[in-house]
Amino acid sequence: MAEQRLKGAEPRNAPGAARASDRIFVHDFVLDVEIGVYTNEKGVTQRVRFSVDVDLKPSTVALEDDIGKAFDYDTIIKGIKSIIARGHINLVETLAEEVAEQCLAHPRAAAVTVKIEKLDKEPGAVGVEIMRSKAGG
Repeated sequence: MAEQRLKGAEPRNAPGAARASDRIFVHDFVLDVEIGVYTNEKGVTQRVRFSVDVDLKPSTVALEDDIGKAFDYDTIIKGIKSIIARGHINLVETLAEEVAEQCLAHPRAAAVTVKIEKLDKEPGAVGVEIMRSKAGG
């Protein structure tokens, strides 16, 4: 009886079914980053935790199980790494804005939430969380 369907329940991809929103995310991704404005933060790295959620517009093409047609979490990770590779960043806020910009550059991205935490600054974590969206999105 496991195959019995509840009345009114339709498969997710059924014709005429309401489309649920899609979200791609990377949570608790930790990298060593050269970041900070203070003298003791220059020339050293600190552990930084990234959590990024990207709300996507519905795909206009069939993905056909092809990673080349998808906005996936590797897109987010590669973007973060490319920003970090450019060198020292003074402000966590600047880093968050750059991560958000990079995510929103993808055609399917509608909105993004970026949370960045410095893990070595104080006991616990300190950081910033921003939410950005495309104009009209």
